[in-house]
Amino acid sequence: MNEFLKRKNIVISARRYGIDALGAMAQGLFASLLIGTILNTLGTQLNIEWLISVGKYASAMSGPAMAIAIGYALQAPPLVLFSLAAVGQAANELGGAGGPLAVLFVAILAAELGKAVSKETKVDILVTPVVTILTGVGFAALLAPTLGRIASSLGRVIMWATELQPFLMGIIVSVLVGIALTLPISSAAICAALGLTGLAGGAAVAGCCAQMVGFAFYSFKENRWGGLVSQGIGTSMLQMGNIVRNPRIWIAPILTSAVTGPLATCIFKLQMNGAPVASGMGTCGLVGQIGVYTGWVNDVAAGVKAGITAFDWAGLILICFVLPAVLTPLFGMIFRKLGWIGEDDLKLV
Repeated sequence: MNEFLKRKNIVISARRYGIDALGAMAQGLFASLLIGTILNTLGTQLNIEWLISVGKYASAMSGPAMAIAIGYALQAPPLVLFSLAAVGQAANELGGAGGPLAVLFVAILAAELGKAVSKETKVDILVTPVVTILTGVGFAALLAPTLGRIASSLGRVIMWATELQPFLMGIIVSVLVGIALTLPISSAAICAALGLTGLAGGAAVAGCCAQMVGFAFYSFKENRWGGLVSQGIGTSMLQMGNIVRNPRIWIAPILTSAVTGPLATCIFKLQMNGAPVASGMGTCGLVGQIGVYTGWVNDVAAGVKAGITAFDWAGLILICFVLPAVLTPLFGMIFRKLGWIGEDDLKLV
């Protein structure tokens, strides 16, 4: 069996499924639902019907895009990869609000089974797509509704708890999602799977920005402008190697997220009412901020919000940029003086 799995490139591991597949799923979601939402918002604001239509088409393909991205991460052969489009559509639709989590599980199962039969027969062009699609849609019918309900329920609990206890949950959500963003897993996929929006989504944005902008300015001495850009609008995951070598360098941005999270929920009432995936993106391509703005626009259009105020903009700028850029280096200065952080501990290789 081990020899067969090795020959078929089926690697059953936490890294393959929990890091590679999850990260790829977030990219698929980004390239469909999130981009579609942004284009739809731009079209609405600029009154361009064609752009609105393009956005809707892109958003509608989120299920197939996620499944194909997962198959790509699992190194699925072409016939398996292309067949996952139908599997992703089925899992996302049957999973409802928790569709992304359903797609993750179902696409992994379908991809690995498709890989197992790939090129094992002389009629591979028939067998591989049939097995991939039949098993995938079958698993979607069996598992997706339950997985969707679990993810949706957990997301609702987190959002309800944040509404009930904005201070405490502001800290918890901000810190945990920020940590997830820097770890080699996907905070965006986690937020998407849980459907994290509202105040909880705002706290998640705060935590991600604390890590990205925080590390960018915190390590400016070592990495200068290149590091500022690559971490500030790229990813704080670049610091993961340094964190493994000296975990204490992580304390400063985590403390910052513990400050900005409750400020976002209690003072500025920062809400992410755009696509949930944007809650876990932070300042990566400014997607988190675009998501918040999209939510404002949607709320205004729905009559839930009277208008976008100067206080809204001040809160977004302070939480996402100013406070992380100021607080993290301040905390870092203390730890440098304590001798916890060495000269090149934050230098990117």
